[in-house]
Formats: sequence, C-alpha cells, structure tokens
Amino acid sequence: MFNKTELYRLLGKIEKPGRYTGEEYNEIVKKNKSHLIKVALVFPDLYEIGMSHLGLKILYDIVNKRDDSWAERVYAPAADFESYLVKEGIALFSLESFRPLSKFDIVGFSLQYELSYTNVLNILNLGKIPLRASNRDSTHPLIIAGGPAAFNPEPLADFIDLFVIGDGEEIINEIIDIHKEWSKKGAKNNKRELLEKMLDINDGIYVPSFYKVYYQPDGTIKSFENRVKQAPLRIKKRIVKNLDKAPFPIAPIVPNIDVIHNRITLEIFRGCTRGCRFCQAGIIYRPVRERSVEHLLELAERSINQTGYEEISLSSLSSSDYSHIGELTKALIDHYGKKGIGISLPSLRIDSFSLDLARQTQRVRKTGLTFAPEVGSERMNRIINKNVSESDLYKTVQNALEMGWRRIKLYFMIGFPSETWDDIEGIIKMIKRVEIMGREKVGKKFSLNISINGLVPKPHTPFQWMAQEKEDQLLKKFNYITKMIRSNNISFRFPDTRLLLLEAVFSSGDRRLGNVIEAAYLKGCKFDSWQEYFNFDFWQEAFQENGLSMAFYAHREKKVDETMPWDLIDCGVEKKYLWLEWGKAQQEISTDDCRQEKCNGCGLENICSEIGFQDNKKPKLNSLNKKEM
Repeated sequence: MFNKTELYRLLGKIEKPGRYTGEEYNEIVKKNKSHLIKVALVFPDLYEIGMSHLGLKILYDIVNKRDDSWAERVYAPAADFESYLVKEGIALFSLESFRPLSKFDIVGFSLQYELSYTNVLNILNLGKIPLRASNRDSTHPLIIAGGPAAFNPEPLADFIDLFVIGDGEEIINEIIDIHKEWSKKGAKNNKRELLEKMLDINDGIYVPSFYKVYYQPDGTIKSFENRVKQAPLRIKKRIVKNLDKAPFPIAPIVPNIDVIHNRITLEIFRGCTRGCRFCQAGIIYRPVRERSVEHLLELAERSINQTGYEEISLSSLSSSDYSHIGELTKALIDHYGKKGIGISLPSLRIDSFSLDLARQTQRVRKTGLTFAPEVGSERMNRIINKNVSESDLYKTVQNALEMGWRRIKLYFMIGFPSETWDDIEGIIKMIKRVEIMGREKVGKKFSLNISINGLVPKPHTPFQWMAQEKEDQLLKKFNYITKMIRSNNISFRFPDTRLLLLEAVFSSGDRRLGNVIEAAYLKGCKFDSWQEYFNFDFWQEAFQENGLSMAFYAHREKKVDETMPWDLIDCGVEKKYLWLEWGKAQQEISTDDCRQEKCNGCGLENICSEIGFQDNKKPKLNSLNKKEM
C-alpha cells in the first residue's frame, strides 16, 4: 500500500501536493479499523472543488459519527499526479489512511454535473476497480452514486451498482446497516443478494441492473421492465422532513491549501418554489424546508469555534426567501461583526429587500454584488417564470451604487423557447444601461462582469420537452452581444457551446450512452468541463463508433407522450404539472409562487402539509423592519 513517506518524496515534483497529503485540521482518523465498514466518499473533480461541497461534508460527518464505520475522502487527481500513479502502478487512494480505493466496502460518488462522468470512470480505473457493474462481484466495493445528476441516472447505469435518489442524510445509514449485516456472511455473501436487500429501504434506491429498457425503432424508449419483482417501476426520491433534526457538520475539515470556498457554509433552507421553468434544482429539491434561527445560530457558533474561519455563508437556492432572514442576519452581524467575521448571502433576489440584506451583511467587508436577471425582456420573464422587471434591476443597481458598491456581476441566459433577436437586443440594452449608471456614479472605478450562459434543458423541468438551440446559433448570439457592447468597464464570460451540447446530451440521455462514455474515456477524455482538457473530436468519434447521434438527444423536441429515460424516477413533482407549465411558457403565462400565494398543485401537497410548509411563508418584499437590522 502506498504510504506517506513515498508521497513526501514527491512533494517537490507535483503541483499543489496538499491535494493528496491529508492531515488537515478536523480530519477524522480512526483506530482499530479492521471491524469498520469502510466508506470512500468520492468527488469526481479536483480537491479544491470537492472540498467546497457541503453535501460530502454532511455525509462525512454522519458516517464518522458511527462506531462501526469510517468515511474517508477521495478526489480526482490532477494530470501530474495521475501520471505518477500510472507509472508506478499505484492505485488511487484515500486521504485519511492512504487505503486503495478497491479496498473499501462502499465507494460513493457525488454527481453534481454531467460532464464529470468520464472522471467517474477514470477514478474507478485508477482505483483498480472494474468499470462496469456487470464485471464486479462481492469481492469489489459496492459502487453507489447520488446528487442532482442522479435524477437521470441512465447514462451511468452500466457503471453504478446503486443510485441514491434525493436527500442522503438518512439513507446513508440504512445502506451501511444493510451492508454490515450482509458482510457478516463472509465468503458466502453474494452481490445480487446485497442489492436485493437494498430494495427493502423505503424510497430513494435505484438498482439499474434490475431493469431492462426496450426501445422503439426511432430510438426513443418503449418501456422499462423490472427484472426483480420487488424493484419498483417508480423510484420515489428520499425526503428529509425536518432539517433541524438532520445531522449537520459543526467541525468541517479545514484544508491546508486554498479551495474554492474557504468559509463556513450554513444551509439555511432546502428547496425553492419560485418556479423558474429552466431550473432543475427548484424542482428536485422541493418541498421547502427551513432550519430554525436558533439552530442556525448554534451551528454557526460551534462551527466558528471548531474551524477559525472568518466568513459564514448563508446557503440556499434563494437566501433572501428564508422566512426569518432579517432576524437571522441581525443576530449573526451583531455577534460576529465586531469580531471581523463576515456574513455572505450568495443568492439574492433583485429587489430593495435583498439589497438591504447585502448592505448589512457586507459591513465587515464589501465584496461585489451578483444578480441574475437571466433575460432582457418582460415577455421572456413570463416565458421562463422569472418574476423580475427591468425597473426592479435598475432601481436595485442605483441603490447599490449609492450605498458604495463598485463591482456588479450580472448573469444572463440565452437559448430559451421562442427567443427572438429583440430579446437579445433587450439584454444588450440592459447591460448598457447598467454600465452607464455605474460610470455616472463611480467613474472608471466601476466594474461590470457579465456572464452569459446557454440553456441546457434539464430533466424534471417544464423545458425537458424542448430542443436545445444549436451551437452555431448560440455562438452567433454570444458574438453579437460582445460586438454591440464596447467598454473597458465590462468583462464578458461565455461557455464553450460544444460543452453546452454535451451537457444537454447527457442530461437527456439514456443508458445506451454508457458505451459512448466508456469509448470517449478510453480515448483520453476526462475533466471535460475544463477547457484545457476538453477534446470534442474524441467525443464525436465515440458517438460515431456507437451509432448514436448527439442531435438525437439535444436537438430534438420531445413529444408529450414520449417515455423519458428518467421516467423511472419520481422527483415528487408530477409530469402532468410540468407539461402544464410547458404549455404556459408557450402562452407566455407566469405562475405564482406558492409560498406567497395559493398551492399550484405540483404533486407535493401531502408532504407539504405533513411538514408544515405553510409555516414557512417567505417574507414579503420590503417588509424588513428597520429596527431588526
């Protein structure tokens, strides 16, 4: 087994050796390990990205609180360290014990992004684990995966033994309990028996090998067949109903090198009901569940004491929608502001209420402000159900400038259904107007960062039926926007349209894409979302060799009665509701937020009633009491 002495000899030869050494503050190392269920938590990207991910921190804390289990961390190695592992024949290992990946009982992948799929295969291969589930037996680790990308698990179905659908805080313990009982049989145990036993778990378990997919002559899916009687034909997502009772790490690991987010992250609530029609997270994380102010203040205090961080981030899909946001931010600012500890709200609405919050939370250190108008016209706002007006943006920007902000970032998206060049002109007009406002108030010190992305239609959203706009048209729009706006105060960021195409393919893909992913990986594809590693030619070859077309998955409008690859997965929001929302988008009709108005009947009514959803009404705009702040 690889040891630290060997690694230390390498330190001067590889970039950022702290990615691989472990021994960070709050790392958990257990003694008497022979009897422990050994769980590898894998993030299929670099250490500094994976170490910033809250979900893995939560699971690490849960598993390591058990006396019978030990969770360790594994990240994708950078090219220089991977070359060394391959050259020396060393298996990819964990940070805590340097245990080879193949020697774990359970290996769990966090799937945050479809373009990480070749990294999943690369990590399995570097860990000396057969890529395909059909080539693994009871001597190999159980390979599981969860996260938002698991809501369409089919492209990775040939490689993963078991998918976790939904919240992981409770189900991870149930998986370990079953594995522990199964492993007591020793040499007599059987992998199929283990997987069948996992079906006893109530909701959230999908075992792809227990299902057969039948296809129509045109390549669409005809039907699914469950080959094991107890395997359900609809897998309900797992929902943690009470976040105050859910485990949360108060002593997260403090990395030895800079990572993306060097701070405490507090998830203040989960879910969103704003109903933006392009947003998958707003659907799959429903219903809204909040943590109490008292619990959050306790978590903040204990986390700061255990880490020494100087920033607390209040995380959610829309932090200013938290029903007690004024009370929470006031308490945190009053307690931590004088200590030099900053409070950040990474997701804010475009309104004066949110700006008041930003002004208060950035008293310690004033960073930039980020807003997401998404589109440039009222018509497009109705189509995507983003209830923000142009005047809201201009008023908020003006107030921000008067309060002293000098740097603003705006997010836009193009490629929406029925988008016209008038809508693109609307984006240009909006950017120019904000830039003029900034220059008039601040002068040359004003900085405007513009990020423009292209729409990727996602499963379980109203836009899942639409065709993605083709790359050449998206590129034409990107280029036109930059051509029409010339200013030293403005910087632009656009994605590679080929990456958008691949993301759309795997977002909407079926399990036939497993052969494509493997072929592309064997050609050398990995870190596909990183421009310096991306090789589109290899992907084109992989599709051609397997007789499949990217356009079939990305550029084809789906029929209302078409069976989708993800129709096995029940995200809680009914397909008929999504279809109604798709129709309303085409008619340019918006839908009210059910936290402000009446229930829209999305399919989660019973669970909302059970968890007391109506008690979590979000604050009305501009209702923040000045005395609270």
